[in-house]
Amino acid sequence: MDDLLGEFVAETRDTLQALSGEIVAWEKAPDDRARLDEIFRFVHTVKGSCGFLNLPRLERLSHAAEDVLADCRAERRRPDPALVSAVLAVIDRIAELTDALESGVEIADADDEGLIAALDPATADGLVTEEIEVEPLDQPETIDAVVTAPSPAAGVDRPYRGSAPPQLRSVARTIRLPVDLLDRMMAGVSDMVLARNELARRLRDSQAESATEVAFERLSLCIAEMRDAITRTRMARVETLFAALPRMVRDVSAELGKQVQLEIDGGDVELDREMIEMIRDPLTHIVRNAIDHGIEPSELRVAAGKPLAGRLHVSARQSGNQILIEVIDDGRGIDGERLAEKAVSLGLVPAEKAAALSWERKLDLIFEPGLTTANAVTAISGRGVGMDVVRANVEKIGGLVEVDSRPGLGVRLTLRVPLTLTIIPALTISSGGQHFAIPRSAIDEIVRIGAQAVRMGKLGGADIVHIRGQRLPVVSLGAVLDLLPRAEPANLVVLKLSGGARYALAVEAVHDHEELVVKPAAPVVMACGVYGGTTLPDNSRPMLLLDVAGIADRAGVLQDGAAVAELTAEEPEEEVQDSGVVPVLLFRDLDGVQRGIPLALVERIEDCFTSSVSNSAGRMRLNIDGRLIPMLSCGAPIVEAKFRVLRMRDGAEDLAYAIDTVIDIVPVTIDLQPSAVPGPVAGVMLIDDQPVEFIDAFWLFSQGLGVEPLPEERPVCLLSDDDPWTRQVLAPLVEGAGYTVVFDRDAVQGAADLIILPDGVPAPSAGDSPVLKLRPMADDRGASPDSLWRYDRVGLAAQLRRHWNRRSA
Repeated sequence: MDDLLGEFVAETRDTLQALSGEIVAWEKAPDDRARLDEIFRFVHTVKGSCGFLNLPRLERLSHAAEDVLADCRAERRRPDPALVSAVLAVIDRIAELTDALESGVEIADADDEGLIAALDPATADGLVTEEIEVEPLDQPETIDAVVTAPSPAAGVDRPYRGSAPPQLRSVARTIRLPVDLLDRMMAGVSDMVLARNELARRLRDSQAESATEVAFERLSLCIAEMRDAITRTRMARVETLFAALPRMVRDVSAELGKQVQLEIDGGDVELDREMIEMIRDPLTHIVRNAIDHGIEPSELRVAAGKPLAGRLHVSARQSGNQILIEVIDDGRGIDGERLAEKAVSLGLVPAEKAAALSWERKLDLIFEPGLTTANAVTAISGRGVGMDVVRANVEKIGGLVEVDSRPGLGVRLTLRVPLTLTIIPALTISSGGQHFAIPRSAIDEIVRIGAQAVRMGKLGGADIVHIRGQRLPVVSLGAVLDLLPRAEPANLVVLKLSGGARYALAVEAVHDHEELVVKPAAPVVMACGVYGGTTLPDNSRPMLLLDVAGIADRAGVLQDGAAVAELTAEEPEEEVQDSGVVPVLLFRDLDGVQRGIPLALVERIEDCFTSSVSNSAGRMRLNIDGRLIPMLSCGAPIVEAKFRVLRMRDGAEDLAYAIDTVIDIVPVTIDLQPSAVPGPVAGVMLIDDQPVEFIDAFWLFSQGLGVEPLPEERPVCLLSDDDPWTRQVLAPLVEGAGYTVVFDRDAVQGAADLIILPDGVPAPSAGDSPVLKLRPMADDRGASPDSLWRYDRVGLAAQLRRHWNRRSA
């Protein structure tokens, strides 16, 4: 309600600024019907809003003014100076009350009735003569000011009389701006982002000094903060999108004779205002469909053991740089088998192909034009028009529509839309000497043609690719756009459409990930159906953003359900890899060693700058996507200004691992020879006759997220307490190696895992506990043969690891 009240105050104040002049002009030209209508609309709007917001004083005043203006519109009364003065007085009081709503100061209502009575021609003259008398201004001590008591219990009609002067209204903290001004501001920031990208490229090429890089990093942060701030000005709460749903659900359910209980969640999530308008119609259609097709009549619900009233849950939440809007009902659900039968009867899918469709693909048929499961056409739905438009409209703004359903349980429809249409993360690629951009949200993976896990082939004259047991259609970007090839396609970008359908886009080169400013292209370009806009990357050369759905449609690989069934089918039984085979990402680490990690653990691969890495709070962290995440490496220094990271996620936390280059993705049956030392390497095995070390993901997450072994799980090291050096220098090193350090033999339950003593000190009776002796001098003359110099860090670390492994074994 506070937000609605703020909107009311802002709109009323804006209108009042121009309205007083309009009333005076109306007095001089009483036949000006346009001005009269404008004044009447304002008073009428205020009256309606006051009734909704429970503001009785404002409602009473505006209602009285509305009646008088209605008489003037009906020519039952002519405007004269007295009437205009009375209307002006009422509008002035409306302005005072509006300001009081914001400042919290109350105004006495004693003279409200006089203002209303002044509107009546029978009493106006008498009221004017009675209110001429005022107190002189040079006697402030006789003025009894009327102000409000700042009490939570104070009401709008209860005045407070006191000796303090009225408080001045505080300056409004909100302003109203035209949308085109915000668009110009965003365009200016977009140009700044482009200039920053170009400057970054020039700095990389010139190998600038570190001081320059620090200044550039500060500039980048300032631009990012400014961009985020201006982007927020374009944002609005999703509750403005949800506000019309309760009324619509009530009307539709009453028309259909159903009982529906609406639940709304996540109204405080913010989304670009332009995006809200673009998804308003798709959301409306989905909700109407859920009530008409999904939720059953009351008698059928009772027979099925469901509550009498159907449940419709609409929610919004943010996930990364996307907003997820879900519409869930507990109705009859979508019968995929019935959809397939209907598609066959309408000739949309051949019968043999429909039988081969998976359950998800059968549900996707709901988006086919002309397909509906309704038994009869109603005024609400049933014509088979709408869900295809819903998906087309959502995809047009870079979003996705997902559907999940089980017969008898209900339907979950999810709209995934980007936060804003202006700046998006994208991948730049090239074909035929031309550069293009692809939205990163549509990319599933990138593979290299010729890799072991990638096998090209033909099916019915069309190009296909086999990637880890799945067959996908291949679309050549150069062929679709009629580009002269400069080289053979070397990479396949696997793209994901709504509903999970995928295809591989063959391109000559994959370049870089960038944040690009997207603007609408010329109408003749957009009419091609394969472009989503235009952008300007850091090289200042205009580049077109590809529409992945338009490319698929132009190539004809996903024309109907038959194509989906045929081209995305699993491999034949004899070609399916053994279930023990998993795809492994091979990469060259920072120390030059070839290592591998199961591909399922890697969320994505990103390029980063060394300036985005910092050592804070005791560990290395990466500044990416506006937040800090832990980063680990093999220990070798990062020497280049730009490096790559493997982004990993355990379901709750993110982690980055710095690498040099990606080599390949290969199917492997993992059979490791385990590492003898705990650390980032789990073990080693041969792949194509080359030794490959495998990353220990468990160790990475435990180290990167600060998870330490429980104290009772750590090995125990007993130290001599003869000198301060042991406590202040040696103990922290031993604890850093994962040991629990004790100084009292009685504190150890059982035998200690390791005892460290100065050389020459007799060992306590500790059973089978191993003893490590430290000598004070580097020279071993006269020392015990198995002693170590106490500052031999490498030797001491090796002994600590050896005894840890001995204890684990």
